[in-house]
Amino acid sequence: MRVVIVTESFPPDVNGVAHCALQTARHLVDRGHAPLVVAPAPAPGNKPDASAPCPVVHVPSLPLPGYPQVRVALPSRRLAATLIEHRADIVHLASPFVLGVRGMAAAARLGIPAVAVYQTDLAGYARTYMGAGEAAAWRRIRSVHSAADLTLAPSSAALHDLEAHGVPRVRLWPRGVDTVRFRPELRDEALRRELAPHGELIVGYVGRLAPEKHIELLAGACGLPGVRVVVVGDGPSRPSLDEALPGAVFLGRRTGDELARIFASLDVFAHTGPFETFCQTVQEAMASGVPVVAPAAGGPLDLVAHGRTGLLVPPRDAAAVRDAVWSLAADPAARAAYGATARATVEGRTWAAVGDQLIGHYAGVLTTRRTVVAA
Repeated sequence: MRVVIVTESFPPDVNGVAHCALQTARHLVDRGHAPLVVAPAPAPGNKPDASAPCPVVHVPSLPLPGYPQVRVALPSRRLAATLIEHRADIVHLASPFVLGVRGMAAAARLGIPAVAVYQTDLAGYARTYMGAGEAAAWRRIRSVHSAADLTLAPSSAALHDLEAHGVPRVRLWPRGVDTVRFRPELRDEALRRELAPHGELIVGYVGRLAPEKHIELLAGACGLPGVRVVVVGDGPSRPSLDEALPGAVFLGRRTGDELARIFASLDVFAHTGPFETFCQTVQEAMASGVPVVAPAAGGPLDLVAHGRTGLLVPPRDAAAVRDAVWSLAADPAARAAYGATARATVEGRTWAAVGDQLIGHYAGVLTTRRTVVAA
């Protein structure tokens, strides 16, 4: 198959959309298909990812106001021209919002089937950043995804939300995890002594530092005796978190093997964002053999087995986060058992496995299209 992946983000960006698009392209190449990626051009000074497994076409972009780490694609004829030049059999739209909407329109004009991958809770973001606009966000989501031949939801909660808001033709497609890179054996005692010189229990957060992630909910954990909070990531909330999380260690953005070593060196992983359609960092923590504390909302509901691989807490409840961390801090046996079960749970969730599921979804769409045309 000749596949054009139209994505709102791609490495060198570090986020779930970029990572999933990269892994999708890699798997398609590994299986003998011919993908091509269309993405917003990175910020000046940020070099495109030299390790991309396939050609990448960049369209002009501008930084999102108030969040310069996010690039928004500008209108460009390059997108439609690329679909024609690549002779695309199918268009994969990764979290369509701006560039993806144009990709959907171009695919429709050219009669190319499109699969839309739902990855971003725009309605939740609208509540966070504007205090309103949730209904308008869902109207846009419904409009965009209804035009696709198939929408793929990353979790049961996301699938239910899409269907409840009138999006048709929705199927479940979860995310994979690199169980070779993220593994318990990378636990590093020297790193642990550096992060927690007095032998504190290390509670880590990994992800974007942005308002919708509600990282300030870790404040209670910062106040627990014998606990050190470690925050990995960057974003617009970074300046305010210094005051909100006294005593926390901020490591900034970390990637690759270095990030895997940090994950494995944690005692507890805590995620606080209530708007996750999947939550890849929870899966990476589980692959690293680390018990998880996460909100009982969105993607974590599929990932965390309460009382077996971690603890689910009410969303946006700082006291519940603190109490969950404290209960795990006080019970080393539970931490060890949860971590071992977490690792065992994700060992079959490789990118190869979910990539093959995706190829199956493509094949189903193409068969349906051929059937309709023949009729």
